[in-house]
Amino acid sequence: MTTPMHNKTSRRAVLAGISSLAVAPLPALALSEGEARALVDKLVAEINRVIDRGGSLNGMIAAFEKIFARYADVPIIAQSTLGPDARRASPAQMRAFIEAFRGYISRKYGKRFQEFVGGRIEVNGVRQVKTWQEVIGTVYLRGEKPFEVKFLISDRSGQDLLFDMVIEGISMRLSEKTEIGAMLDRNRGNIDALIADLRTAG
Repeated sequence: MTTPMHNKTSRRAVLAGISSLAVAPLPALALSEGEARALVDKLVAEINRVIDRGGSLNGMIAAFEKIFARYADVPIIAQSTLGPDARRASPAQMRAFIEAFRGYISRKYGKRFQEFVGGRIEVNGVRQVKTWQEVIGTVYLRGEKPFEVKFLISDRSGQDLLFDMVIEGISMRLSEKTEIGAMLDRNRGNIDALIADLRTAG
C-alpha cells in the first residue's frame, strides 16, 4: 500500500527533475513577469501532454529528457550540484560529469512520470522575488489533495530558464545538490568514480 509519505516523496521527485535544479541566480537581465509566465506555460503544456499520452516507461523517460534539454541549462545545473568540487575537476572531467548527469536526471525523474498519469499542473500567477520571477502553480493528482508548486525563473544565462522549484517548502535544487554530494562522499571525493556511478544511477 502506498503511504502518504511515499506519495509526497514521489511527486517531489518528478517535479524535481522538471525543475532542473540550476544554480542560484545572478541579478536578472530584463526578465518580465509575462516572459516567465510564458516559459512555464509552455513547460506545463509539454508535461501535461506527456501525462495525458501515457505510454511505456521508456517512452516517458525519453520525453522527459527532451523537456529537460529544452528548458534547462544542463552545464550550469551540473556544476551547481557538484558545488565547490567543480573547481578541482579538469575540463575533461566536467564534460564527462555533465554528460553523465544529464542521463542520470533523465532516468531518475523520467521514471516518475507514470505516477502523474491522470493528473495535471495548472499555472495560477507570477510575481517578482528579488532578482527572479516566481511562477505559482497547482498540481492535481488522482486521489490526493492539490498542492502548490513554485517555479523559479531567471535569465542569468541570457535565456529564460528554470533554476529551482519549491514544492511544499522543499527546494528541489538543494535536495539534488545534497544527493550528488552524498554520492561524491561515498566515492571519497573521487570525481571519476562519481561519474561512473552517475552513468548507472537513476
